[in-house]
Amino acid sequence: MRSKRWDNKSGCAVEVTLSVMGGVWKPIILFHLIKGRRRFMELTRRVPNATQSMLTSQLRELEADGVVIRHVYPEVPPKVEYELSEFGHTLVPVLLAMREWGETYRGYQREGSGS
Repeated sequence: MRSKRWDNKSGCAVEVTLSVMGGVWKPIILFHLIKGRRRFMELTRRVPNATQSMLTSQLRELEADGVVIRHVYPEVPPKVEYELSEFGHTLVPVLLAMREWGETYRGYQREGSGS
């Protein structure tokens, strides 16, 4: 596990959660892994605005935090797949709640209630 998970300054559990799954790409990556294993290139297609190096970096951090499992198959070219770990599946309700809130907010903005 990365030490930054436990290096929270406020003592707030939300800060710990954000250190693991916060940022622009991690929640999106995790959301795409809800339904099962995904190959790296499939993730790059599903998250087209992230560079491959950024996805690699984010996936490595998620793996180090124990929420994603990386599977490497001894093939040429190499086949790499990612999936949520058992512990990573505990984030599914959080991710689904984020999606629901986002859909609600999008409707709120369309109605002109945002100003």
